[in-house]
Amino acid sequence: MKRITPTNREVFFPADEIIVSKTDTKGRITYANETFCKIAGYSEAELMGQPHSIVRHPEMPRAVFKLLWDTLFDGREIFAYVKNMTKDGDYYWVFAHATPSYDKNRNLVGFHSTRRVPNRNVVENVITPLYAAILSEEQQHQNGQKQLAAGFDFVVNFLQSKNTTYDALIFSL
Repeated sequence: MKRITPTNREVFFPADEIIVSKTDTKGRITYANETFCKIAGYSEAELMGQPHSIVRHPEMPRAVFKLLWDTLFDGREIFAYVKNMTKDGDYYWVFAHATPSYDKNRNLVGFHSTRRVPNRNVVENVITPLYAAILSEEQQHQNGQKQLAAGFDFVVNFLQSKNTTYDALIFSL
């Protein structure tokens, strides 16, 4: 995969549009709707089979994705604010809802995510500073495992200090 240099340009999508994607259990894209392709700047063919992290912005803390994947593999849905990156390096914020997908025998076969336009006030006044603090904690460590552990500990301690859970925090915003 070609390395993309992030820009400081934000792109937006209309509030009446929804970004939709599906992945297999390894996070490889199996479906991307037209809105996803348009906003991310990729053709459907470019996205198919790629890891969903193809749109991961480097300013997204790894710990947030650990929380997301842990929740999904536990069989639960999750809502999260996510900063994504386009093929050109621009960024866009979403309010994501991800759920596990099962076959008729209740075997996990993948994940389904819908993303809506996020609340700008929440992004600017809560999520951006929180994610910056988590990312700062992660960046104080050398290797990926230590970064992830430190960021996740930060998230756990933050939630405990607020006497809340992740889900309760997100729905209180």
